[in-house]
Parts: sequence; C-alpha cells; structure tokens
Amino acid sequence: MNDDLLTTKIALGFDHLDADGDGRLTEHDHVLCGRASARALGHEPGSAAEQAIIDAYVTIWRDLHQPHAGGADEIGRDDFIASTLTLADDPRAAAATVGRLAEVFLSIADADGDGTVDPEEFYAFHHSHFPRLGRDRADAAFRHLDSNGDGVLSREEFVGAIVEYWTSRDPEVPGTWWAGEHPLRAR
Repeated sequence: MNDDLLTTKIALGFDHLDADGDGRLTEHDHVLCGRASARALGHEPGSAAEQAIIDAYVTIWRDLHQPHAGGADEIGRDDFIASTLTLADDPRAAAATVGRLAEVFLSIADADGDGTVDPEEFYAFHHSHFPRLGRDRADAAFRHLDSNGDGVLSREEFVGAIVEYWTSRDPEVPGTWWAGEHPLRAR
C-alpha cells in the first residue's frame, strides 16, 4: 500500500507539472509553470520578476527533471514515476535533488522574502501548481504542513513537506498533504 501511496502522489505531481497536458514533461511545461506561478504571485507578464520565476522553473527542468530523462528533451509519465520512485530508496539523493527543488520553490513562494511562507503566499504558490484544487484544499494542506501551528511554514516545514511528498511512503507524514488532500482518502 505504501508504494501505491507514493506512486499516486508522484502521478498527481506529474499531472500538474505537465502544464500543457500532453503526457510528456518538457522544458516548455516548466516555462508554463513558471508563468502560472508568477501570475499567481501577482507579477506582471514580461516583468523581471516573472522572468526570474520562469528561469527558476527552467533550472528545475535542466538540473533535476531532464537528467532523470537521460538528458532527453522530454520524459513520459511512466518514466517520470519510475525514476522518482527510486529517490524513496536513496535518502541522500532525495535530499540532494528534491531538497534542491524545494529550496527553489521556497524562493518563489516566499514572496516577501521573510524566510517563511504565510497562508496567502502558500495559496498563491499552491494554486499555481494545483489550479483545479481550490482555496479549501490549499488551506487544508497548509494546516497539515504547519506542524508547529504558528501560522507560517518555516523553511524546514516547507522544504520538508516537499521532500516527504515526493519520496515518503509513510501515509502519516505532513508532506503527504502537499497537494491539498490525503491521496488515500481522496479515492
């Protein structure tokens, strides 16, 4: 069951990263995700802030996803799931790769640069990744991820949740809620 949980989470993540919905993850999808994140965070199209976010997403493609595609210009859903599943068995690789991704996401989500992500920042960032899930699910995710209940996500909570989402087979870790609902309860 735990492999089913992790596979479900990874598949959901792929489906949302595949911004154009063609069943392949490419650099273009990352550009589209960057634009969506910038828009959700209130940055004007064509602005330097938008371009910085797009550049961050393209870096994620080039440094994280493309290498898992063997350097190819695209990676299909099944190959993405299989390569990401291997991270669950290699905590050091998971921390290095997914942790790097999480740090980039934190730099985008922390719009005011205070080192934390508040509920509004989280919603804007969350909505850009999971636009169909809505505010209620973003708020549910935030409540589960804010493990100390202080009303903000610290660097450790934010980064830890992303690493847990993409690599943990444990259904009880807070990161399982990253997408706004528990994957096993959504069925």
